[in-house]
Amino acid sequence: MKQIKRMLAMLSALTLAFSLTACGETEQSEGRTKSEDDVAIATDNVSNTGDPDITGQEICWLAPYDLNPTGNADRSVAVSLLEDVYGAHIKYIATTSDSKFDDLANLINSGDQVDMFPYEWDAVPNGVTKGMYDPLDDYIDLSDPIWDGTRDIAETFKYNGHYYVVPFATSDPLAITYSREMISEEGLKDPYTLYQKGEWNWNTFMDMMKQFVNAADGGETRYGICGWFGQAITQSTGDTIVKYDGSKFSNNIMSANIERAELLQEEISKLGLYDPTWYGNFPTDGKILFYGMAPWHLADSNAKNPDADLFVVPFPKDPESKDYNLCMNYGAVMLVKNSKRGDAVATYIKCARLAETDPKFKAAAKEKALIQSVNAQGKVTGYITEEQYDFMQTWYDPANIKPMFDFGYGMGTLMYNETYDYSTRGVMNNCADAILNQAQYEGTPDTWAEIRSQWSSVVDTVVAEYNAKN
Repeated sequence: MKQIKRMLAMLSALTLAFSLTACGETEQSEGRTKSEDDVAIATDNVSNTGDPDITGQEICWLAPYDLNPTGNADRSVAVSLLEDVYGAHIKYIATTSDSKFDDLANLINSGDQVDMFPYEWDAVPNGVTKGMYDPLDDYIDLSDPIWDGTRDIAETFKYNGHYYVVPFATSDPLAITYSREMISEEGLKDPYTLYQKGEWNWNTFMDMMKQFVNAADGGETRYGICGWFGQAITQSTGDTIVKYDGSKFSNNIMSANIERAELLQEEISKLGLYDPTWYGNFPTDGKILFYGMAPWHLADSNAKNPDADLFVVPFPKDPESKDYNLCMNYGAVMLVKNSKRGDAVATYIKCARLAETDPKFKAAAKEKALIQSVNAQGKVTGYITEEQYDFMQTWYDPANIKPMFDFGYGMGTLMYNETYDYSTRGVMNNCADAILNQAQYEGTPDTWAEIRSQWSSVVDTVVAEYNAKN
């Protein structure tokens, strides 16, 4: 879908929106306007003892968005720490989403300074094998307790024995948004309550959608779910299309776990439970029970559905998995090939991790996140409730949720390519949602067996190519 492509670009720019910035800029309180700038960020008691001296260094950041504040925006915690504690700064080199990789290659080839680039799924192994990035091994000590909670994720990304991606956070989890008011009116069980009991899984998810759709009045059309969630179904199994053992990739498309997830999509499609219409926020018409999406929409959805009592839960668990395996994005940046600022880039990554782990910075992030967005007429246009915020923070604890990553998304356009033609879409794209969106992608088969048969040889070819590069 065109909308999904647009959303993916948005997610790249909004990484860590809930953990590092406010969901809105102002709130009306006791006759005055409160802004993000009223939230103090104290960096004077942070020590840089034992860290590399990067005083005066300039990190050249190539990206479609600036990490430095613009207009009246305040500095992020990470930028504040980098500047105030370490004495370095970030120079922004502007590019576009369409030209960023070409611009990066040209800068590397010309020998111009470029040090840091946004992490995207394509980084490993594709970007690494193209000579775009250097490893962070020599600059980051993963034995440091600061990496507790994300160390295992860095290990997941380890490629050819090196750490190219060291995430300072997870973000943008694919979640299910719903109206507790609607759930109550329909006599359904609250998914949050089910989650607390360990009963929020594919079975209860499907039962609720079927009950909701079957209860429609004559002439009324209802759906169980809309939005972006096919990828979450597959990854909730804890399995991946492409496996990596540390030295070789392998094709796992024949996995029985993957098949169960795809058959679930078949059932959702055949029963007419899925509405393929794009909605930028939780639908307001009461015709759809669940909205599958990362929570970037939540502030806007709350404002547009003030009486719905919206809430969010992680994607339901695969009944055959012991874990909640959740499709997420990752807060990370890449060290550009041939950069002479490895220590400075690693220090920025450490600053971003401090912003995620230090209690005082986390408290400030929460305070900012709960500030309402208000337009010039004084109308509230977005907000996050404290209950929503607090529960979502638990998703970033690996003891509660296991974040997923599939190397297949980083293996070039044969594997990941968001076109609008089934025959030219990437394998990962078709595995994620082709069955759910047959009307959008002409020529899509009705069954997973057919899709798997058509694309398995492509996975074999790509895997063999990358294994030959190792």
